[in-house]
Amino acid sequence: MKLRIAALAILTAAAALAHHSFEAEFDQKKTVVLTGTVTKVDWMNPHIYIHLDAKDENGKAGAWDCEGGNPSSLMRLGWKRNSLKAGDQIVIEGYRAKDGSNTCNGKSVKLADGTKLFAGSSADRSE
Repeated sequence: MKLRIAALAILTAAAALAHHSFEAEFDQKKTVVLTGTVTKVDWMNPHIYIHLDAKDENGKAGAWDCEGGNPSSLMRLGWKRNSLKAGDQIVIEGYRAKDGSNTCNGKSVKLADGTKLFAGSSADRSE
């Protein structure tokens, strides 16, 4: 019995460490608007990642990685696995990473046809 409890505690701790809080990685006061081309989409738990070559609001170009919500939540918000694909032109609004890297937590994604999708940002849950 003690062995089962210990194993459960270890598994629970590992799962908690695998997921992070918004405040630990992103700055809600530092927003970014990125306009660019999707290079890859990682559709997996606990978050999707949208990789793109983009220019920020100051015109600075670079490769960016933008975290979105989890796939299940995004599907309930109208996303499909093929909502984004390599080559798509998009605009992402989000929150910059605290470490200064080209990483953001996505708030919304505007598709080429004008459709705007909520990206599942955890910023709203951190207030």
